[in-house]
Amino acid sequence: MSEKNNRELTLVREFDAPRELVFKAWTDPTLVEQWWGPLGVSNPVCEVDARPGGKINIVMLAGEELGQLKGQRWPMEGTFREVNSPEKLVFTSSAIIDGKPIMDTIVTVILEDLSSKTRQTVRIVVTRLTPEAAGPLSGVEMGWNQTLDKLGEFVKK
Repeated sequence: MSEKNNRELTLVREFDAPRELVFKAWTDPTLVEQWWGPLGVSNPVCEVDARPGGKINIVMLAGEELGQLKGQRWPMEGTFREVNSPEKLVFTSSAIIDGKPIMDTIVTVILEDLSSKTRQTVRIVVTRLTPEAAGPLSGVEMGWNQTLDKLGEFVKK
């Protein structure tokens, strides 16, 4: 994370896909499961109830590609605050270790219609950290970049 005390990150991507498809990829759990998380990660648990007050609960599982991390599970959960189809999502997210939240964020996704393409801006703001969050915090930028790259590949299929 590189802005404002390492507590904010904004990432912009342009996708060769219509905005409605990109929005659906963020809100349909069967689609989210296919692209969510950094490289080498699958999502054996992927619950997404994309409505204000709806929950998001995803457990990422490290695969073989991640070497010694293989088999580790990285749960996150949160709540949707705003769902404005097909242009905006806002949700909270808590990274969890040993059943305890260690890092809380607010994620804002803005989707701009560029005819047959979509400009996506994702802003992640860290709102709370515990000492155990140092490792996960150091990987936030790389993890989100890989995740959004996977989303871009997914929606252009």
